Amino acid sequence: MNIGIIGLGYWGPNMVRNFMMNEHIQKVVCCDLDEKQLLKAKRSFHSIETTKNPQDIFKDKNIDAVVIVTPISTHFSLAKEALQSGKHVLVEKPLTPTVEEAETLINLAEQKGLVLMVDHTFLYTAAVKKIKELVDSDVIGDIYYFDSIRINLGLFQRDANVIWDLAPHDFSIMNYILNKKPVSLKAMGADHVGNGMENIAYVHVNFEDNLIAHFHLNWLSPVKLRKVLIGGSKKMIVFDDMENSEKVKLYDKGINIKTKEDEYQKLVNYRLGDSYSPAINNIEALKGVVDDFVNSIRNKTQPLSSGVEGLKTVQLLEASQKSIKNNGKLIYL
Repeated sequence: MNIGIIGLGYWGPNMVRNFMMNEHIQKVVCCDLDEKQLLKAKRSFHSIETTKNPQDIFKDKNIDAVVIVTPISTHFSLAKEALQSGKHVLVEKPLTPTVEEAETLINLAEQKGLVLMVDHTFLYTAAVKKIKELVDSDVIGDIYYFDSIRINLGLFQRDANVIWDLAPHDFSIMNYILNKKPVSLKAMGADHVGNGMENIAYVHVNFEDNLIAHFHLNWLSPVKLRKVLIGGSKKMIVFDDMENSEKVKLYDKGINIKTKEDEYQKLVNYRLGDSYSPAINNIEALKGVVDDFVNSIRNKTQPLSSGVEGLKTVQLLEASQKSIKNNGKLIYL
């Protein structure tokens, strides 16, 4: 299989490295508008071919798939042309800037029998897979809340606010772990730079059965935090991605509610039990992304992070943007 990779900025070289390590990849062709980036990539990966024109990749009949690692505003046009050229496509998150564009790409891929995948890298981390395993096996019971904090100082984006930059990670994790359809959301944010892009935002998502999710996103934090808390009726989970070890901790803590029949009132008792950190293998998540993409093409199967999953994230992003621009209006999904 031969791969074309468009975009050699921050994340592109990581894609190149992982695709070159995959046993089913014969050739990698890299494209970037910046000649310096191409030369830098050539020094690091001697066997790659390079070009400054994406058309060279789209028109090359020997290239089977295209990886798009470019600014969000270019995702749709590049992915659409790649699919129209008969190439399988892997797109950096988020899939597209709008729901309509995401649906167009999904339909196009289905019509042509091609794989469309989004690089929601966190779904391939051992930590998130372990959390999914714990939730699906009913270890934590009925889920009450999903609380996420993703904050740091920078990096400011030219074509995306803090929600479009950071929230795709946590929206995709939430969709994967909960596997429930959100009912509504509201979002608030602020732009302290004056470029029209919110650098701080809070998103509140409502589900059925009294389940709620909350996301704190911030480019102006003095500390870097990457943390998710999931509360259940039986146990609670804390996922701290900044931990080198013990990223996932399971707490036997919570509340027990009992009703005294003679007084017709509910009594809340706190449950304080043990906590432990399950064993997790530290395997590079991006390798899992690449392997899933390649295997989906070879076996004609749907990847874990398919275009449909990418659409679910874009729906939440678009609704969050709409809510912010309408002063926190509740948006029904």
